[in-house]
Amino acid sequence: MKELNSIDKVLIHGQSTLNDCRVITLSKHHHANGNLTAVNNGVDLPFDIQRTFYIYDVPGGAERGGHSHYTCQEFIIAISGSFDVTVDDGVDQFTYTLNRPYQGLLVVPGIWRTLQNFSSGSVCLALASHHFDEDDYVRDYDQFLKLKSSTNKEE
Repeated sequence: MKELNSIDKVLIHGQSTLNDCRVITLSKHHHANGNLTAVNNGVDLPFDIQRTFYIYDVPGGAERGGHSHYTCQEFIIAISGSFDVTVDDGVDQFTYTLNRPYQGLLVVPGIWRTLQNFSSGSVCLALASHHFDEDDYVRDYDQFLKLKSSTNKEE
């Protein structure tokens, strides 16, 4: 990942709002012997997929996520079961319940996300625009709020 300076980091977080996150419905191909949903790179999502990971066997009451990104976009899908994704832009929060394997939530850079309320046996699939890079994460909520408020002061 290209090294971002502190101004870029603030700008990225300051530009994103909850309105930039959205549910995307993928095409579902129904067949008598089961359904199929495909994700076509560069077609179905507003980014090329560079990384795929999945989360499973989440203990009852546990949360995942709890971070924002500087550059990485993610498309989060409940492949099996259900869970909630709460997105936060530093001012407003909204919780999406994901429970259909042909729908996912697009989360853009500069948005704090937390995953919770995993049903038993649920599987979360995440498609990401970038390879893993620890420097792309904001893992401290107070730091996230500082990034958000720095932009508001400059306006």
